[in-house]
Amino acid sequence: MQAKINSFFKPSSSPSPSPIADVSATTPEADDGLAVWEKSRNVIVNTYERRSATVNRSEVLKGCIGNPPLRKGSSFGSKNLSKKRSYTQFHLELGQSDFLLRHCSECGATYAPGDELDEKSHQSFHKDYMYGIPFKGWQNERVFASPSFNKNRIVMVLLETDSPAHRNKVQEVVKMMEVELGEGWILHKRCKVYLYVSSQRISGCLVAEPIKEAFKIKSPLEDEKRLKKESSSLPSTSIQFGNIVLQRQVSKRCRESNGKLDNGAIVCEEEAKPAVCGIRAIWVSPSNRRNGLATRLLDTARESFSSECVLEKSQLAFSEPSCLGRAFGSNYFGTCSLLVYKAQVERLD
Repeated sequence: MQAKINSFFKPSSSPSPSPIADVSATTPEADDGLAVWEKSRNVIVNTYERRSATVNRSEVLKGCIGNPPLRKGSSFGSKNLSKKRSYTQFHLELGQSDFLLRHCSECGATYAPGDELDEKSHQSFHKDYMYGIPFKGWQNERVFASPSFNKNRIVMVLLETDSPAHRNKVQEVVKMMEVELGEGWILHKRCKVYLYVSSQRISGCLVAEPIKEAFKIKSPLEDEKRLKKESSSLPSTSIQFGNIVLQRQVSKRCRESNGKLDNGAIVCEEEAKPAVCGIRAIWVSPSNRRNGLATRLLDTARESFSSECVLEKSQLAFSEPSCLGRAFGSNYFGTCSLLVYKAQVERLD
């Protein structure tokens, strides 16, 4: 055993022995497992593979096509120049009062200018409010037509018996009416609704209900005198040139009012008057006002509300009229002493 240890520490004759050669060398001492382990435990072998000098250009070309090289000044590669550019419109705040929200003076809606979705919603609401709700018609309609309607028609809807499609359309119109007249009181199931259809739009609506009595408004004497004076001072509507007579169309205008609900008290007589038809609400789109639509709706309601006879004007009553409603009623009835009643709020079930 001593001889073997001395031979292990014996210096080698070669100046730079190779570890790999020592491990692979076959000597008599290599038969000992301990000597072999001692020589091979700290050997690190590095293997290198020589790269071919000839480059496969087809592979390089495929890589360039699949991954285009970065251009100078760009960190995201090449841009698709064929794609349309999107330009964002910016707004400058220079102290405008309506910079964030803008109020439409015609329809009363408030919207954010520059917001595409908000502007589209305003345009849709503005068109429906000013010109009426879109309406293509139904297969089964209760139609009232007249030569004076100019190819327009009035459709009556009975909320108790008509189909859900008819009632849904009525509720859509009533929501537009509530913008000016208030919410939650216009409809109930016993109402009869008259829709004025013009150019595939519902431009007017009248809601009527059966009543038994109403009260007469005590109008000041000055209002009666002014009304008689206005009716007597109307200009002539016909112009004659020889044998040709031209009829002039007169636009009736109500007295100036702010268009809001009348907040003043309405003084009525204590004695009740008999009435048959109560006008809960009447509405005409702003662009169609002063054209006689409300008058045609009232005339149609008087003719069709009762199946037995045509109602007289004295059998109609208004429910809490606004300033515009009182002015229209005074012109329609020819007196400021209108019949009014208090409309009861009922649920539409």
